[in-house]
Amino acid sequence: MFEQGMDKTENSTKFDIVLLKRVIQLAKPYRFIFITTALLAIFLAPVSVLRPYLIQYTVDHHVLDFNYNGLVKMIFILIGVLFLQAFMRYSFIFSANLLGQSVIKDLRVKVFQHISRFNLKYFDHTPVGRSTTRTISDIETINNIFSNGVITIIADVLTLIVILFVMFTTSWKLTAICLTTIPLLIIATYIFKEKVKSAFEIVRTQISNMNAFLQERITGMRIVQIFNAEEKELKNFNEINQEYTNANINTILYYSIFFPVVEILSASSLGLMVWWGAKGVLSNEVSLGVLIAFPIYLGMLFRPIRMLADKFNTLQMGLVASNRVFNVLDNQSFIKNEGKIQPSSLEGHIKFEDVDFAYDDENYVLKNINFELKAGETMAIVGSTGSGKTTIINILNRFYEINNGIIKIDSTPIQEYELFAMRKRLAMVLQDVFLFSGSVLENITLRDHSITKKQVIASAKLIGAHEFIEKLPNGYEYQVMERGATLSMGQRQLISFVRALVLIQTS
Repeated sequence: MFEQGMDKTENSTKFDIVLLKRVIQLAKPYRFIFITTALLAIFLAPVSVLRPYLIQYTVDHHVLDFNYNGLVKMIFILIGVLFLQAFMRYSFIFSANLLGQSVIKDLRVKVFQHISRFNLKYFDHTPVGRSTTRTISDIETINNIFSNGVITIIADVLTLIVILFVMFTTSWKLTAICLTTIPLLIIATYIFKEKVKSAFEIVRTQISNMNAFLQERITGMRIVQIFNAEEKELKNFNEINQEYTNANINTILYYSIFFPVVEILSASSLGLMVWWGAKGVLSNEVSLGVLIAFPIYLGMLFRPIRMLADKFNTLQMGLVASNRVFNVLDNQSFIKNEGKIQPSSLEGHIKFEDVDFAYDDENYVLKNINFELKAGETMAIVGSTGSGKTTIINILNRFYEINNGIIKIDSTPIQEYELFAMRKRLAMVLQDVFLFSGSVLENITLRDHSITKKQVIASAKLIGAHEFIEKLPNGYEYQVMERGATLSMGQRQLISFVRALVLIQTS
């Protein structure tokens, strides 16, 4: 059991390292910003330690010697160092966040573009809220890997090394006394890191669940109200909301315990330092400047250690989020687009030969379907609900791949057509019309600026929709609400007809 546990831990560590490398590779287009941020992290460490060292030097060589001119000089140097440190800290924080925002901006585009290429089977099994979480919330969490993760951890570790080096070279005995509480701090930090890591993973899961629930219920609010299910859905939401709240409370609990523990250990270390350091001053083993500077060193030592646990968790949560995003990017649920034929037009001769199709590869919706529709002919397909009428349209457009058989358009199997070129020459008018937020004109052209308003009006007149569109406030510029909520079903259908005709005529 122990060996299995070790293997699992090692595999997890290797996985995290591989995942981290993949995240870092996203910053390749921004090498200059990355290198600049890394260099600022390196130079910040010695600059941060300059201030307490200069205070120590000022006390020992100017204050105690009553050297007024030297004291004034050191004050100006201290002010200069303070401004330098502030400027470098500002530059570091800005460049780290700029790097993160630049990376996730590109990643959002990449994920959206990838999701838009999925076949419909992916959306049949994946809640919309989950895809939304991956595209927005999880990608925003990846930003923390750059702004509060890898580079800031490196900066803190370098600062710790420099501080410990200066403290040991100044007074190794006093440093040893100060570090007596460090083992307890490391243990507390490790426990905190593990507990918060688990709690944050639960929080991320609950966020995804809540987004999926809200997306579905808000989209289907008409159904909720038709079936008088408001109270039932409210109860379900309260349960999900309570689970999300509990997950957040657990993280707050760990923070509320950890930080007071760190403060106690820090105060204990400071007390030991003052006790031993005061004895050292009285016996001339420690200078007064060292005794004054060491509390500053201690504050600078404990702050990074205290924040490292939080930053490691931030890094871990960023890796968890990146794993989810990369799972989407690695998902190849695409319709294979291996066709080479790019038709300039399609006559419309359609033939189904022994076609079988099942959404789950087991329960067949269509079995041994054969029919032929010649160009210019019209065919109506009737049948009970669930008999496969819509499915025939879906597989004709290659939204799904058929299990067996051949579908031909103009005597050519549809797999031999370039997918997007073929779809561009097929127009669909669905019973459940989907309209986007925007103007009527934008919904008809789908924001294709190559289509002119004159072409749209000509198609609308041909369909018989021009008059009703002109009667709308602002006509073709009338702003349609989400899903066309401000229009009747018939009006949405007419706009859908115009859209199909325009896209066919301009393809």
